[in-house]
Amino acid sequence: MNLRIRQYQDENDYWKIRDFLRQTFLKNNRRELSWQASRFDYYRWHVVENISRRKLEKDVYIWEEGEGQIAAVLNPEEPGYVYMQVDPECKSWDLEQEMLHVAEEQLAVSKGEERPKINVFAGKTDTLRQDIFEQRRYELSNTREHHHSCLISNTLPEVELPEGYEVRALGDIEELPARSFLSWKAFHPQEPVEDYEGWEWYLNVQRAPLYRRDLDLVVTSPGGELCSFCTIWFDDVTRVGSFEPVGTAPEYQRLGLGKAVMHEGLHRLQRMGAEIAFVGSGSEGAYAFYTSIGFNRLDISEMWTKLF
Repeated sequence: MNLRIRQYQDENDYWKIRDFLRQTFLKNNRRELSWQASRFDYYRWHVVENISRRKLEKDVYIWEEGEGQIAAVLNPEEPGYVYMQVDPECKSWDLEQEMLHVAEEQLAVSKGEERPKINVFAGKTDTLRQDIFEQRRYELSNTREHHHSCLISNTLPEVELPEGYEVRALGDIEELPARSFLSWKAFHPQEPVEDYEGWEWYLNVQRAPLYRRDLDLVVTSPGGELCSFCTIWFDDVTRVGSFEPVGTAPEYQRLGLGKAVMHEGLHRLQRMGAEIAFVGSGSEGAYAFYTSIGFNRLDISEMWTKLF
């Protein structure tokens, strides 16, 4: 197959990549062997705009067939952590070798005096990519991405909350500071409050094409404080909902709030016509939590690392 490589150019490529990811996801029988469009949205509008502040024109590489149809995309999620999105009909030893060569030349990073390093992911069952990694002297790390799925059947668990608690959609802009601080507490429980950097980043999250405020859910305490949350991305093309992120403030954990807000999300997805929901995790503890909600582990991605 004769493919040509080029770098990301403009917003037209953003929309082309989203369509490519949708079609690749469907070709893979709705398994997350490549990213879903919602994850690329989150990368574009949160990771790039709020965290790395890097340019897609610098970091994203596209392989195309003769008619301009995308066959593969290479992109980081954060500096040094690289993902290979490949159409299963185009997957080959030569293509993935070339993608890794570009990743090593363009996307490896170093900190201070450390040697340049790159981390690339492969599905646990992707023997072709694993063989290439071993040939190129990558080492398998302990980092895993667990991909959990839940079929949205006609019968879903009821939403159960302690007395006085309520699950609802996020409010308007006046509630964004509280929602942002809740997220910070959930994911930075050991850090001092002085390190909190503000709430304006959330405005970029809300600019993502698949963002819906009626799927951006929060749980409130009897006193009206925001205490648990989940954001759901519904793709009506693939009829899939994706939960990202999910969290609960430390002082409100072990009350069943995370389970309740996700059950509410599943009910809302069901009413919209979604057929399956996904959530990701990086630990066995999170796996146990999502299993208790009704999710099953479908796939595992493993991180392979190379030092230069």
